[in-house]
Amino acid sequence: MSINDEKVKLPINANPIVVHEPRFSQGGQADYYSFARDTMQNGTAEATIYNSKKLEDVVHEMGLKIKQHEENIKFLKTQKNGLDNSILDMQVALGKYQTESESGPENEELSHVLSEQETIEQILRYEKSAAGIWCQLKTRHGTQASHLPLTKDVLGIVAMLGKVDDDNLSRLLSDYLGLETMLAIVCKTYDGIKALETYNKEGYINKTSGLHGLGSSIGRSLDGRFLVICLENLRPYGGEFIADEPQRRLNILKPRLPNGESPPGFLGFAVNMVNIDSVNLYCATSSGYGLRETLFYNLFSRLHVYRTRADMLQALPCIRDGAISLDGGIIKHNNVFALGNREVDLKFPKSFAKSNLPQDYFEIERQIKEMKWKKERTVEDMQREQALLDHARFNFGIKKQEYLKFLAQNSSYTRQLQAGGERLTLIS
Repeated sequence: MSINDEKVKLPINANPIVVHEPRFSQGGQADYYSFARDTMQNGTAEATIYNSKKLEDVVHEMGLKIKQHEENIKFLKTQKNGLDNSILDMQVALGKYQTESESGPENEELSHVLSEQETIEQILRYEKSAAGIWCQLKTRHGTQASHLPLTKDVLGIVAMLGKVDDDNLSRLLSDYLGLETMLAIVCKTYDGIKALETYNKEGYINKTSGLHGLGSSIGRSLDGRFLVICLENLRPYGGEFIADEPQRRLNILKPRLPNGESPPGFLGFAVNMVNIDSVNLYCATSSGYGLRETLFYNLFSRLHVYRTRADMLQALPCIRDGAISLDGGIIKHNNVFALGNREVDLKFPKSFAKSNLPQDYFEIERQIKEMKWKKERTVEDMQREQALLDHARFNFGIKKQEYLKFLAQNSSYTRQLQAGGERLTLIS
């Protein structure tokens, strides 16, 4: 029996009913148009509208996130440009000070350069040490070496990161730390340490990469162990600094004997007797700490410096973190005495005091260092925002295509329902 032999009777003004299965015609075929129409009448249209609105809201929200990341990047770029301009202005001001001070004591500056060169030559004598290989790289390639992936996180060698006014005191401090510590490499982060030495799957050192590979490339195989200090993992000094002091010396309480008096012959704390270049005095770490309150405070802690051994021994009741005397006495932690003659080849360079420069010079140097640190943080924030923006744009593209596909499919589906309804109307 054909569908033309019997008309399909449709209910008029009937209330919507829930239909779970499609109807079948007398020929046993499913009446899909009636089923689709009834399904639309029972909530599919509402679900389609709901899902469409939900997808539209998601796409809109993702678009707002993209706009927010773009505005953040724009703000950070403006901030970075402002810091660049301020740094440039201050560098110009420093240049004027330097020009005005060129008539100062040239012999003193020459002595400073020679003292640094002497320390470098002493390090290079340990040609198969990590410090010797690193100094060899710096000597050959200069500032370009700082941009290499292997060394860009390296701040320097302990022996080169501080200067001391007096040669005798310099040798004493070097003797107290020991050669291994004086030759230690200082990195800003743990990632820098991982770059210096890599390992294969069996856990053995990879001799073709890191400092080992660098040493082999210049004919200086790295032998034995070496120390590397990670600044970001050091616990910094938590106290105050001496007010209005250009070198940011630590404001540590002076020692007192049991009777309340200061020990005779006490000259100060070793951590404050090391002079630090302005570039490392502030913001040597990503957290904004300088070398004095991180590296040198961890190396020396509250090490006392006395005039003589006799003064040092008299002050034993108030010595907790060791002491040295200018005539060669050394007390390590826990009252361990170092006796015998000292043999010190490697020492800190002699400091160069810019006595002919005004106080503003050091303040401007400090501000430049702080602004460069802020600029580095701003650039890092820009890189993070750019990564978030790229990710948001990628997800937005996927969700937009999903939304457009949904609209296209439902538009086709609606047209099919309309066409089916019209056909059924004509048949009826």
